[in-house]
Amino acid sequence: MPQLPSALDHFDEIKAQFGNRQIALFLDYDGTLTPIVPDPEKALLSETMRRLLDRIASQRMLIIVSGRDRANVADKVDLPELIYVGSHGFDIKGPELEEQHHAGIDALPALDAAEQELRDALADVPGAQVERKKYAIAVHYRQVAPEQQERVKQEAEQAAQRHETLKPAGGKGIVELKPNYDWHKGKSIRWLVDTLELSPEEMLPVYLGDDLTDEDAFREMRDWGITVLVGDHGHETAAQYGLHDVDEVGRFLQLVLEEVEQTATSHS
Repeated sequence: MPQLPSALDHFDEIKAQFGNRQIALFLDYDGTLTPIVPDPEKALLSETMRRLLDRIASQRMLIIVSGRDRANVADKVDLPELIYVGSHGFDIKGPELEEQHHAGIDALPALDAAEQELRDALADVPGAQVERKKYAIAVHYRQVAPEQQERVKQEAEQAAQRHETLKPAGGKGIVELKPNYDWHKGKSIRWLVDTLELSPEEMLPVYLGDDLTDEDAFREMRDWGITVLVGDHGHETAAQYGLHDVDEVGRFLQLVLEEVEQTATSHS
């Protein structure tokens, strides 16, 4: 995959696109704000990153977009004033939203059934984790022995095939079962932009993400926002810029904060 232009080295180019518009930051959690770790519950936001997010959010719109349950990622970030998009866009809530979006409710019975099927099928596979979210099931195989990983992936894909309201999706060390509904992170962001009436003349969205599921957002926003891939997921990307890791994300957000505060000072 060709190397993307660094969002740090090209920050002046990115900043020039702000113009007189405010920016809205859309940030993935795992792999973007926190490093990927074997146990998802140990992916904890650093206090330095939390303070940085809090300072940005005090002046600009900041939305967390995650494959995690909305309540789970909201608890991890612990900044109640933000808008949280959970389950890859299937669950959206925030203080500025009068309306919540709950796509995929019809798939809940199938998710309940598939969860039990997978727990039974993978009970004898060391390291396999079946994580139930409200609107998805994540089957983790990162800690499974290499010779058994294919079995785990097949079990997950077969479970999805048994339920017409579900579909499988790959990720970093996981297979997820999601509602078989034409909805994803990109469409959830479009819904948010429309619902909040964010005019492209007044607001520029900036999206940072590290996973294949973020590609939906990159494609959706390519013509009207700034998109940044964190790390390398090993596939072609629609992102415009790149950052190597969570540390570089912190440096990029610090630059954004400095620009936001400088703009606020010049207008005061």
